[in-house]
Amino acid sequence: MADTKLTRQQIYDRIRETSKEEFILEEMKRLGFWGKKDGDPSVPELLIKKETELQNELSKLWEEKRKYQNKEAVLKEMRIKRMAEAKLKREETKKKKEQQRFEKAAAWQQKKTTEIIYLGEAVSADLNYAENKIETLQKNNLPIFANETELATAMGVDLKELRFLAFDRKVSTVSHYRKFYMAKKSGGKRMISAPMPRLKKAQHWILENILNKVPLHDAVNGFALNRSIVTNAQPHIGKDLVLNMDVKDFFPSIHFKRVKGLLEKLGFSQKIATIIALICTEAVTEEVAIDGKNYFVQKDNRVLPQGAPCSPAITNILCFKLDKRLQGLAAKLNCNYTRYADDVTFSGSKTVNAQQLVWRIKKIMQDEGFTVHPDKIRIMRKGTQQEVTGVVVNKQLNVSRKKLRAFRALLHNIKTKDSNTMQWGAGSLSNSIIGYANFVKMVNPVKGEKIKQTIIALFQNNLLQVPVSHQPSVKKQNTALPSDKINPIKEDDSDKPWWNVV
Repeated sequence: MADTKLTRQQIYDRIRETSKEEFILEEMKRLGFWGKKDGDPSVPELLIKKETELQNELSKLWEEKRKYQNKEAVLKEMRIKRMAEAKLKREETKKKKEQQRFEKAAAWQQKKTTEIIYLGEAVSADLNYAENKIETLQKNNLPIFANETELATAMGVDLKELRFLAFDRKVSTVSHYRKFYMAKKSGGKRMISAPMPRLKKAQHWILENILNKVPLHDAVNGFALNRSIVTNAQPHIGKDLVLNMDVKDFFPSIHFKRVKGLLEKLGFSQKIATIIALICTEAVTEEVAIDGKNYFVQKDNRVLPQGAPCSPAITNILCFKLDKRLQGLAAKLNCNYTRYADDVTFSGSKTVNAQQLVWRIKKIMQDEGFTVHPDKIRIMRKGTQQEVTGVVVNKQLNVSRKKLRAFRALLHNIKTKDSNTMQWGAGSLSNSIIGYANFVKMVNPVKGEKIKQTIIALFQNNLLQVPVSHQPSVKKQNTALPSDKINPIKEDDSDKPWWNVV
């Protein structure tokens, strides 16, 4: 048997780990002095092993005793251990939280590229509900958008642009609307909120692809296909009584929640309805200058802006129940009823009690969330000039004699005097003249044709300057405008801003 010698250090280490007796016993076995033939270990051998175990346990106990005898050392050791463990745990927790924040931010950024999650403090609650009423949308012949990405794609914009146009900001350095004032026919000024090009394009898309597909009540004549101030006036021709009244603050009375509710009723999900309603409404803001920089501060709820393409169509749809109730009232009293935007007209026989009719209309208006303007109630009886949306309806459709006489006098004066000193309407002289001539021709084609020829002669004789919008060939030639090729009067008034009603 090979004799493997241990070094002195190895012998010391073995004795410390066990005991001197046990080490001698193991060496005797290893060297062959205690062979297999000797049988099982004897009692002394077991005692040696047991003594070694007890000695080791006793050493540990003595070591623990020495530690506990020095309480401060023990406490210090415990504190150091706890602090080390706590520090390690804090570092692990910190790393875990940092990783969670990183993953959350990455997921948020990724989600923002595919979804609209937040659009403002008070309008984002329903962005989590994206379920459409498919059957209702199909019944109304409206497009179906499973999510905002499909809506953005259909509108021809990316998701970032859609979010920018719909975002509701309490304070902003950018306004989506250009505001200005226009003179009213009845005097005073009306503030117009004209959308900027990008928003206007989006609103036009909504108008053409959603709002114009919704059927309107038969009494609606304003801003509807194949209807006009003429169709609005026709039912009231030759009546004994014509009652006309205006709705006070018509567009501002339609707030964001009503528009959103309308879109949901048409079948759109709460999320899509919220986005579209935000695009179609405007927050009432105040412009404030601080340190040479302009801020737009929101001071009231979002409402329909007067000047946006969608506003009239939305009011026409929202007023369906109002029109139905007023039509029912008119039928009960054997009257005719029409509505042109905020202009409500009833007409009937002399047996109609006008004061009672006004009271009933006011009550219905109030129930539907509108208010009749107290200063714009006109009761026109037979024998006086009866006018509906600017059209005289006493015996036939006509224009006001007084105003037409003044217009003809203006055209005559242009021939003999300097037109730069003259004024008609609120705009430029040429545009105002063309606009009123179109109005006359629409109401009374015979009179309108005569006026048209007179105006063409004024343009040909350079007594009036052709507006830029009506002179596509002026840049190419400086000769007079031939009447058979250039017609300064626009036959189609569809490009005219909806709010510019003569």
